[in-house]
Amino acid sequence: MDRVKMIGLAGLACATLTLSVATPATAADADRARLGDVQKALTELAKSPEVVGAIGAVYIDGKKVDKGSAGTRLLNDKGGKIPAGARFRAGSQTKAMTQVVIMKLVTEGKLSLDDKLSDLLPEVAEKDLVERADEITVEQMIHHTSGIPNWFTPELIDYLDFTTYIPPMELVKRSRTVARTQEPGEKFSYSNTNYYLLGLIIEDLTDRSVAAEFERRIFDPLHMDDTYLPVTFPGRIKGPHGHSYYPDENGKLHDVDRFNMSYGYAAGGVISTTDDLSAFHLALGKDLLTKEEKDALNAGRPAPPPSEEPSDKGVCGGGFGAAAGSAPSFKAITYGSRDTGVQFVVSVTLGTAHSDPAVEPMIKKAAEAVLCPGT
Repeated sequence: MDRVKMIGLAGLACATLTLSVATPATAADADRARLGDVQKALTELAKSPEVVGAIGAVYIDGKKVDKGSAGTRLLNDKGGKIPAGARFRAGSQTKAMTQVVIMKLVTEGKLSLDDKLSDLLPEVAEKDLVERADEITVEQMIHHTSGIPNWFTPELIDYLDFTTYIPPMELVKRSRTVARTQEPGEKFSYSNTNYYLLGLIIEDLTDRSVAAEFERRIFDPLHMDDTYLPVTFPGRIKGPHGHSYYPDENGKLHDVDRFNMSYGYAAGGVISTTDDLSAFHLALGKDLLTKEEKDALNAGRPAPPPSEEPSDKGVCGGGFGAAAGSAPSFKAITYGSRDTGVQFVVSVTLGTAHSDPAVEPMIKKAAEAVLCPGT
């Protein structure tokens, strides 16, 4: 999964803690009057040849005030429109959910942010699955400063393999074949391996699956009834939804709707809706974590690398941050304001690689048409 991008906070999902501050009703009414038309913005977005379909909705203090759907469920204008309330893959927005569970376990005294990986998961040291596991801390894994290499690369996995289940520890093992490039705690270096290890720690400490912990601590309390982390292979999206298409080495597009659930887990496996992601990020900005938990979580956060500076990744002049997730040929982004309760949640299914440089500017343009029209 590609990194989650958030204004000024090192590109991590937990940065959404700063989003969705509630505003008085009069301010919310004023914000609504200044918003652009969601359907119009998505229609323009779907005109791009790289886009198959897009759905999105705007919320003010958690209340949906506009929504839209453009393009089609399938490639080449087939399959009809995607229902505006359809499920989609949230990608690395999952990482913020993993952080919530970890911080609750810290509060319960089941682990510390300073605990060493080798103490929590002895197997990774005993079997040499993670280099320098006796130096790497929970905090470093949360903030991507551990230096553990990322297994989510075409060199280590096949994006178009939909039938082979690969256990989390096997993917951790594959990352060991990549040379380290930094000392533990030295700098930010994005790696999904960190969150696979955090997921394994959660399961070891709770004797429950990550999916069960998400349900118990997040989805049920927030009434995120349409959200789930797949637990049975192949873990497809339930109900009508948009399909994505990834190009192989010859440029031929392949339907990746059956995206291998092995590559999701605690790093990017959650499937959700615009309503549920709005509820999650709103709660994350309010009281899903206590002030003490937020302070502890953010204390070890590194400064953002140059490529993640606020001036480069914001929308509307930096007025809105973005928590985003992506994997082969989809992007899901939750935009939110630091100063208002305005959110725009959008899912885009693609007919190109998610890393295509044309994609992010198109989505950003659509977001600005909705959140700050005319600027």
